[in-house]
Amino acid sequence: MSAVDELSTNGVGPWTGELPTELFYDPELLRNGDSRNVIDRYRYWSMEAIVADLDEHRHPFHVAIENWQHDMNIGSIVRSANAFAADTVHIIGRKRWNKRGAMVTDRYQHVIHHETVEAFTAWAAAEKLPILAIDNVPGCVKIETFALPERCVLLFGQEGPGLSPEAIAASQAVIEITQFGSTRSINASAAAAVAMHAWVMQHVSF
Repeated sequence: MSAVDELSTNGVGPWTGELPTELFYDPELLRNGDSRNVIDRYRYWSMEAIVADLDEHRHPFHVAIENWQHDMNIGSIVRSANAFAADTVHIIGRKRWNKRGAMVTDRYQHVIHHETVEAFTAWAAAEKLPILAIDNVPGCVKIETFALPERCVLLFGQEGPGLSPEAIAASQAVIEITQFGSTRSINASAAAAVAMHAWVMQHVSF
């Protein structure tokens, strides 16, 4: 699929007037229009140029997701990771995941695969990144009261069963999102977005 096939509801038509000469522009998009789901700053930019620019200001937190049951939420979590400029998304378990919810944002987001929790844990240890599990098991700390490290990995589990015992054991802390209604848990992709935004609120100046 070409860049112009990434349809959104807020596209722009072909460039009008004298064509720009900056190398980050994509000649095909300038000629045919840009219908991708990107912010205005990146209109008509090539995908490679967007990724390179994002790499200049990605945040130092990572996101990890266990993928044992081909969870439909993974794509939405990748999309949120892109929106909050996470450094990298880590898929643990099955390498294949449902990309529909990502809305093509996986093209702009670094994604790494780890076969097992042990392999992921070894990577995090080598990078000196604390693993913070997001779940609602006994002994959790409320995210609203927890000081999230600037460099860390936010680890999420499957919709339904949550994180595996191995993932919980590998985490330096297990954090829950405070809820006030009758449901026991919120959707996994929603929880991921809340947790990422909590990190942003603690570490990003506006």
